[in-house]
Amino acid sequence: MYKLGIDVGGTNTDAVLIDENLRVAASVKQHTTKDVYGGILAAVRAVLRESGVERSQIRQAMLGTTQCTNAIVERKGLAPIGILRIGAPASLGIPPMVDWAEDLKTIAVDIAMVGGGFEYDGKELAPFDKEAAKNFFLGLKEKGVKSVAISCVFSTVRNDHELEAAKLCREVMGEDVHVSISSEIGSMGLIERENATILNAALYHVAESFTEGFARSLADEGVANVDIYLSQNDGTLMTMEYARRYPILTIACGPTNSIRGACYLSRLKNAIVVDVGGTTTDLGVIQNGFPRESGVAVTIGGVRTNFRMPDVVSIGLGGGSIVREHKDGRVTVGPDSVGYQITEKALVFGGDVCTATDIAVRLGLAELGDKTKVAHLSEDFSRKALDAVTELIEDSIDAMKVSSEDVDLILVGGGSVILPEKISDAKTVVKPEAGGVANAIGSAISKVSGNYDKLVDYLVLPREKALEDAKAEAVELAVEAGAVRETVEIIDVEDVPLQYYPGNTNRVKVKAAGDLK
Repeated sequence: MYKLGIDVGGTNTDAVLIDENLRVAASVKQHTTKDVYGGILAAVRAVLRESGVERSQIRQAMLGTTQCTNAIVERKGLAPIGILRIGAPASLGIPPMVDWAEDLKTIAVDIAMVGGGFEYDGKELAPFDKEAAKNFFLGLKEKGVKSVAISCVFSTVRNDHELEAAKLCREVMGEDVHVSISSEIGSMGLIERENATILNAALYHVAESFTEGFARSLADEGVANVDIYLSQNDGTLMTMEYARRYPILTIACGPTNSIRGACYLSRLKNAIVVDVGGTTTDLGVIQNGFPRESGVAVTIGGVRTNFRMPDVVSIGLGGGSIVREHKDGRVTVGPDSVGYQITEKALVFGGDVCTATDIAVRLGLAELGDKTKVAHLSEDFSRKALDAVTELIEDSIDAMKVSSEDVDLILVGGGSVILPEKISDAKTVVKPEAGGVANAIGSAISKVSGNYDKLVDYLVLPREKALEDAKAEAVELAVEAGAVRETVEIIDVEDVPLQYYPGNTNRVKVKAAGDLK
C-alpha cells in the first residue's frame, strides 16, 4: 500500500509516494499552474512514472493547498452568505464586519443581530430571540443564500444559543444549508472569532471545488480506489467532509506540512524549521513533533481572526530572489523573485537575471544548471550576496526563538541550497536528503487531530475533572475528523489562568492525534 502526498505552493507543486513503512518511494517537483489542477495532474503523472507503482496500490491521497488563502486575498470564488450574531442588546455598538474592506463586505447578503448571548461566567445575557432568528433565516432562504455564519457572545464558554440557532437554520433553510458556528472555529474575542466564522462560511464553494476537483483529477489519472484527505494548519489531516465544513482550517497548511515533514525526516521533535521555496522562506517551530501555534491574532486578507494558526514568519527570500548591487556597493537579495520562471531567467539556466541560486552555484554550495554561466560573478560580489542571505535568515531565527540558547535548525525546501553551511545561534544544522519535498512528505505522513479550547472555572468544575473531560472531548473530535480511536493519544495539554475573569477561570487547550482510518 502506498500514500500519495501532494502540496501546492506558489512556485512548485510537489508530490511524493510513501510506502507502508513510511519510506519515500518517489518524489517530484512540477511548476504550479494557474488552474492549480494542471500542476497537480502533472505531479501525479510524474511521480507515478518515476516510481513505477501500480495505481491500484495507492490507497490514500493527501492534498495541501493554498486555494482558500488565495480566494480571500484575491476576493475570488467567495460565496454570498448571511450573518447572524446572537448578542443584542449588549453587542449592538460594534456590528459584524465593521473593519472589513468594502470589496470584501459584499459577500454579506444580509446581517442580523438578535437577542441572546452569555456573560463571561456563563450566565445568560438575554434569552435567545428565536422568532427574530427564524424571520432572518426565512429572508435568506428567499434570497437563495446557501451559507450562514452564526456567532454569539462568549460562545467559547457556552454555545447553547449557537447550537439552537444552527438547528433552527437547518429547519427553516433545509438540511443542505452550510452552517458555520463560531464556537467550533475561533477562540476568545467575539469580533475576531466572528470574522473567522464569516470567512469559513464564505469559503464553502471553494472547499467543494478543490475537494471534488482533487478527487476528479485522481480518478482521471486512474487513481480511483483511494481515501482522500486534506491538510490542515496544525500539521494534521482531515477528511473531505470535514474540510467542506471547516475550509478555513486549510489556511497556512503549506508551512505546517513542511514542519511535519522536516520533523519526520530529521527525527527531531523540537527545532526551528527553515523552509526555503522559490519566492519566500517560511520559518516555524516544532514543539513535541507538531507546529507551534501562534498566540496572537492573525490577519488574513485584511481580516483580523483568532482561530488556530501556526506560528510562522515569512520573508521575501527564495531560490529565485533577485540579487542586486547598488551604487554604494551594497548587495541586496530579494524580496522580489523570478519565482517559477527560474529555469528561464536565472543565469545558470541561460537567463539574464542574477538570483540567489546563481550565487549558491558560484560559491560551490549547489550544482545546478551550467556553472560556467556564473563564472563572471566576482568573489566579492558573491560573498556580499551570501552575507545578505545569512543576515536575513539569522534575524528571522532570532525572531522565532524564545530564549538566548542555541537551537537545532532543519533546512528544507527546494531553495535551501542557497543557505550557508554555518548559521549563528544554531546548535546543529540538519539538511535532510529528501528535504526538497518535505512539504509533500509532511502531507503524506500526517495524523488526524482533535482540538479542545474552552474557558473553564475550576471553582465550578475541579481542575482534574475539567482536564479529564477536555481530553475525552479532544479524542472524540479526532475520531470525528477521521482518526482510528485506538491510536489516538493526547499530544498537548495547556491550562492558562485568566486573571481578569471571576473565580478561578482558565483557558483549557488539549490536542489529541491519531492514525488515519
